Amino acid sequence: MTELLLFAVGIIIGSMNAIAGGGMLLGFPALIAAGLTPLAANITGCLVVFPGQLSSAYSYRKYLRKLSPQYLLLLIPCLVGAFIGSTVLRHTSTTRFQEIVPGLIFLAVLLFAFQPYLHFHLRKHITTRSHNITRLLLISLGILPIATYGAFFGPGFGFVMLAFLGFARLPDIHQINGLKNIAGACISGVALLNLLSTHLINWKFGLAMAVGTTIGGFVGARFSQRFSSHAIRIVVIIIGLVAATYLAFHSY
Repeated sequence: MTELLLFAVGIIIGSMNAIAGGGMLLGFPALIAAGLTPLAANITGCLVVFPGQLSSAYSYRKYLRKLSPQYLLLLIPCLVGAFIGSTVLRHTSTTRFQEIVPGLIFLAVLLFAFQPYLHFHLRKHITTRSHNITRLLLISLGILPIATYGAFFGPGFGFVMLAFLGFARLPDIHQINGLKNIAGACISGVALLNLLSTHLINWKFGLAMAVGTTIGGFVGARFSQRFSSHAIRIVVIIIGLVAATYLAFHSY
């Protein structure tokens, strides 16, 4: 029964990540409710989101084919940041992670809530006259800490990644979303490989949810324009705040 519920939650997570991100703000509390420690839930999250990000990217394949190869350079800071973030996570104790996770969730919720304003503010500092290579270099410098954060604590980095990729001057939002999902798959894939030896991945729960994210990622990407991003944003913010408050109460 637990696996079936996690599968259903996985469909929602995959759909949300395909559209804008923030899916693991639902998945993380769900894994904890299933009995995992915060650290195990966080590491299992790498397994949960990885196939959904790949299926989402596949749904955007016709838009991704039109991308200039130079945009693939943005994946380099994703790989580097993922290795750094997951390495730090490997050396973080369960007790220490449980102490800081409420703050991380609050941060993720704030980033999610103010992502449109963050994008608007940063856009003023990257002018439309910038040379394309210079622009990509600036975006790469911004992506590196985002990827590091994403590998250390998955929930919350996808929509910030989307904001930074919005500066890449791509003509189609679906190209940006497709590139975001490829970047996310690189980050979660590297983190998953780096964290395999921790033995903290719950394969039973993780795979049940991963099947759901695979379906949700594909379907969500195909029907992304039919979802209300505003409604999704409100629901995610509420659930994230409730989860952070609950974990803070039990941690402190």
